Amino acid sequence: MKLVVQEFLSLDGVSQGPGAPDEDTSDGFTRGGWFVPYADEAFERQAGVWLGAADALLFGRRTYANFARDWPRMTDHPLGAVMNGLPKYVASNSLTEADWDPTTILSGDVAARVAELKRRPGRELQIHGSARLAQSLLAAGLVDEVRLAIAPVVVGTGRRLFPDGGAPAGLRLVSGETTATGLAVHVYAVTGRPEFGTYGEA
Repeated sequence: MKLVVQEFLSLDGVSQGPGAPDEDTSDGFTRGGWFVPYADEAFERQAGVWLGAADALLFGRRTYANFARDWPRMTDHPLGAVMNGLPKYVASNSLTEADWDPTTILSGDVAARVAELKRRPGRELQIHGSARLAQSLLAAGLVDEVRLAIAPVVVGTGRRLFPDGGAPAGLRLVSGETTATGLAVHVYAVTGRPEFGTYGEA
């Protein structure tokens, strides 16, 4: 399977708490819900297309807890049946049980466990949110594609998908479009280590 990272970002790179004020208040974050004003019908359709390519979902512990709390109750949502029915994996060394069926807990060497999942037949193993997990798997060279929905807002504080000191990575733009509300939707293939040069040299 191909490992795909899907993230909502602000213009200043914040990925924390995009969906609601109380979604993720860790570290005193009080500016949640910044993505919601820009989530228009065009993006909802795109999200449905992406989810339709998934054969499994992968989460970090915190994102999994939020999704497992909310999605089983969203039976009328157009993506609810797919989201609830897909096999799910959660990377955690603290969880001992997971109630959002079907879920498998990945503990121990998570990168090795994910590498094993990637060797299985299938289309996409998708990471939704879970920025810390995405960072670690990008650093491990396991991510194949990054999909970013970038909202035209500067949040000013909060956890970022690409923090200072993170692993470098080269990317190649595969597609890009803008919705009527100003979301910039970019899809990148991960190409390995980035290249560096000097401006003006032939």
